[in-house]
Amino acid sequence: MATIRARKKADGAVSYTVQIRLKKKGVLVYQECQTFARKQAAQAWAKRRETELAEPGAIDRANRGGHTVKDMIDRYLVEAEKARPLGKTKRQTLVSIKSSYLGEVVDSYISQQVLVDYALWRMSPEGGGVKPQTAGNDLAHLGAVLSLARAAWGHEIDDRAMPDARLVLKQLGYSMRSRERNRRPTLDELDKVLEHFYEMLRRRPTVIHMPKIIAFAIFSTRRMDEITRICWDDLDEYRQAVKVRDMKNPGQKLGNDVWCHLPDEAWNIVQSMPRECAEIFPYKTDSIGAAWSRACKMVGVEDLHFHDLRHEGVSRLFEIGWDIPRVSSVSGHRDWNSMRRYTHLNGRGDAYSNWKWLKRILTHAGEC
Repeated sequence: MATIRARKKADGAVSYTVQIRLKKKGVLVYQECQTFARKQAAQAWAKRRETELAEPGAIDRANRGGHTVKDMIDRYLVEAEKARPLGKTKRQTLVSIKSSYLGEVVDSYISQQVLVDYALWRMSPEGGGVKPQTAGNDLAHLGAVLSLARAAWGHEIDDRAMPDARLVLKQLGYSMRSRERNRRPTLDELDKVLEHFYEMLRRRPTVIHMPKIIAFAIFSTRRMDEITRICWDDLDEYRQAVKVRDMKNPGQKLGNDVWCHLPDEAWNIVQSMPRECAEIFPYKTDSIGAAWSRACKMVGVEDLHFHDLRHEGVSRLFEIGWDIPRVSSVSGHRDWNSMRRYTHLNGRGDAYSNWKWLKRILTHAGEC
């Protein structure tokens, strides 16, 4: 019933296509095909489908068709966006998944083996040679789509496929969880980056005032997207606090507005900004991220993410002697476990007590 054909792609990678053709009294009553990155997976799927199609009524059910992963992702991108904006990384990941061979797999064929095969393919040179953590992120984002498709749209999806696939990958020795970063910028690295940005401001005074954003990110411990959303109306002058709207939280994002204290340094940076726009820092996250990446590359600072500035800010507060409740009043963390991953202490004392850049940042006007 099933035949497997190897096909060589333009990039030299080999895929395996399984074709199943069923006839009754010489008449073709059913056919289907699926493509896999590994021959073992193709063989396993062919064997499983032959068994499934031998069951009473299976051919009639199969002829009714199904919904492809691509269709499910397209619908998810539309419907999920209505509830809250999707992150850039999640959207890009889902678009990549639907554009891969997995996008053509229909709901009823999604099994533990299919998902394991996809993760292994992603980690192979043909699939991009990504790290296990990246493949794990792919599965996590796809899992959100499959869960909604099964519960809300009634698609035929095995609810054990994803957890079983993760279990198999774990037993194979792959750590799919993202590793906690402990990267913090050194003062020397910040010197290089800030010198670069001040040279940019000297040449073009209207470019993004990255020095103010960098310093505010450290002293306020705010994330990049949070910084760009803060408006003047979100400030509480009496409490020296800011309302952080839709703060990132595993259990709640939309409507998760949290009041956070602004330390003196962060408060003074805010007061140094011109009140000509609704937003305090009227810039786009894509522009800030691109400017940061280019600067680090140009000055030779390696493996330093903008988000590492939040690590730096939280760790600094502990180093200057603040206790957990006081630090959480700034960072917005609700419990110690979530805060712990941001704290990588380098001793005691304030490395920024006489920071040469702060006065310059406070006296240099920003542009709106």
